[in-house]
Amino acid sequence: MKPEFYRRQWNALRMSPEREALDRLARQIALSFLDRYYFNDLHEAEYIRLLCEMATSFAEEELNKPGSSALFGIIVEGLCDDFEELQTEEYNRVMSRVVDFCRHAPGGERLDRELGSFGLTTYEDLFKRIEGIRSRAGEKALPETAPRKIIFLSRVTIGADVAVTSVLVQRLGRLFPAAEIVLLGSDKLKEIYRGNPRIRIREVAYSRRGNLVERFNSWFAVRAAIEAEREGLDEEGVIVVDPDSRLSQLGVLPVIGNDRYLFFNSRGSDAYPKKMSIAELANHWVNEVLEPGEFCYPQVWLTEPVLAQARKLAEDLENAGCRKRIVINLGVGGNSRKRLGDAFEERLILRLLEDPDTVILLDQGFGEEERSRSRALIRSAQWRGIATEAAVFGARGEMRLSSGIIAVAAGIGEIAALIAHSHEFIGYDSACQHMAAALGVPTCTIFAGSNNPRFIRRWSPCGPNRSEIIHVDTLTHPPMFEVEDVITRLIDARAV
Repeated sequence: MKPEFYRRQWNALRMSPEREALDRLARQIALSFLDRYYFNDLHEAEYIRLLCEMATSFAEEELNKPGSSALFGIIVEGLCDDFEELQTEEYNRVMSRVVDFCRHAPGGERLDRELGSFGLTTYEDLFKRIEGIRSRAGEKALPETAPRKIIFLSRVTIGADVAVTSVLVQRLGRLFPAAEIVLLGSDKLKEIYRGNPRIRIREVAYSRRGNLVERFNSWFAVRAAIEAEREGLDEEGVIVVDPDSRLSQLGVLPVIGNDRYLFFNSRGSDAYPKKMSIAELANHWVNEVLEPGEFCYPQVWLTEPVLAQARKLAEDLENAGCRKRIVINLGVGGNSRKRLGDAFEERLILRLLEDPDTVILLDQGFGEEERSRSRALIRSAQWRGIATEAAVFGARGEMRLSSGIIAVAAGIGEIAALIAHSHEFIGYDSACQHMAAALGVPTCTIFAGSNNPRFIRRWSPCGPNRSEIIHVDTLTHPPMFEVEDVITRLIDARAV
């Protein structure tokens, strides 16, 4: 439909809002925008404005969600997941329009003021700036003076902060051994970075809540943190490394002057090697932009106390007769397209337990939905006579199980410690696959939810041990996979 048609529908709904109708209209607008872009190379700015209006017009936040969810969940994620240069350019256009809308919306006065301090006063200013940064992101940029402090922006998701950020931290840390390293991001990062005494985590939360204008509060927090970290240092004392972070909306929002800013264009350059994982790409970028150096695998830096607790559990199981420990994580972060369903998960566990003296450490997951699925798997196993236990990581007492399932409630760093003391990791595409590969544990990832080969290659786990990908097409209708076929491929891949 044309923008005028959707404008009439939106004007009617604005006066008499109804959640289901708002959801439907927002989806239609977002998908129509992508139709125009993908098939006619058209950028329909009016569609973006309509979604921005839908995301900011109501006092009741639940009514704003359809516009915001369609804008970010359909358009932004769709453009970001392709790792194609043209899609990245379109993302820059879309986000520049969103920012320009928000700076003029009620509550956007601070956004407008701070953007103005960078000389960015129009949509065109925002778009030209980010396009220039991405076009220059592969040029040599070695600072003439070694920085005294390097500030990294988190990628926000734990998996990306393992696969990407940890590589950049290592490479720049070696290049500038005297520099202090500060990582801006979630407090959860301490669970996987605290074991490295050189890294200091400064908490900056990424907001997914609130209306569209309030989403930019994270940028204000980043700007304030950087200014505080620069205090007492001269202009050349600090550099900021942006690994294509959501904290800067993938570089669209400025955080420091361009001369002290290094931007890893992880999504958009056709000049990059096509088959590299994103961890390999991060190494390649440092070699090109700064100096060639030794390849760094992704890393997690766990503390000794949490590793010791995982080690004790492993020893208890070995003393009970267990000879193989497999950590399984079946969380998908709310993206149901990545799941293969209950039947697959039940059959996978049963097949793995056919090997004698095997204990599966099943991560109970995060949130009620994942925990509920874990409980269902345990009940199914009990019905079949399989020995099961439930445990909270670090709780006192011994686990005397030689074969069966232990459902473990654990934080992200704790599950990483269990993986470190296991023989194997199996799971869907998630943070755990990157942690397992980084820890040097054989890793097998069931990669569903995408049929884009570039996306799958980029997000393949990278580590010093063997990592296998089992790709499953969950997007076609009807589904084009059989559970037993997937199980057979997975078992075969593990045996390589």
